[in-house]
Amino acid sequence: MSLHLLRGAAALGLMFAAIYLGSHGVFWSALAGVGAVVLLRGCPMCWLMGLFETVAQGRGREAG
Repeated sequence: MSLHLLRGAAALGLMFAAIYLGSHGVFWSALAGVGAVVLLRGCPMCWLMGLFETVAQGRGREAG
């Protein structure tokens, strides 16, 4: 689960970088945006649903 959160934190940083770098050129902004999508393995909502599933699986193992 920690790898999942680490990927999410890095992607969030790249999303903010993409917004900030928009004034410095489209190339750098797009590169940061693509990096965020790669880290999230798709859209942010898909990553969030994966996080919820990962947490639910972890809780299921603790109860069992």
